Amino acid sequence: MPLSIVLTGGQRNDGVVLAEVLVDIRVPRIGPGRPRTRPDAVIADKAYSNRVIRKMLSARGIRAVIPQKSDEQAARKRKGSTGGRPPAMDKTTYAGRNVVERHFNLAKQWRGIATRYEKLAITYRATAVLCAVVAWLRKLDAP
Repeated sequence: MPLSIVLTGGQRNDGVVLAEVLVDIRVPRIGPGRPRTRPDAVIADKAYSNRVIRKMLSARGIRAVIPQKSDEQAARKRKGSTGGRPPAMDKTTYAGRNVVERHFNLAKQWRGIATRYEKLAITYRATAVLCAVVAWLRKLDAP
């Protein structure tokens, strides 16, 4: 299964490349057949809680497991009965997001990744890929 890492500018919002990331997704099947291109759900933090992202995921038939921002909740409550109901949130599925966060924390232990020491995007991406491969190889070695 190919590794897909998408880089953005240092101060650029990650949400703008979510569509590009979704295009690269390949979910392998257990049996024979080509990989699925649509995951069952996208688990993200509150930064991805906005109408555009939720509509994009809904249009592709992907369940959004994203907690709502507190200001969005307050705005909905201020509107009263016209504010609509809150988006569904599966807390059990969201609890599994820590696996991804732990990998990011592992990657940040590499000084070059944490400090963005590499200035060229291609070199920085290569460092991130190398970090992912080393983590994967360590996982294979673990008992």
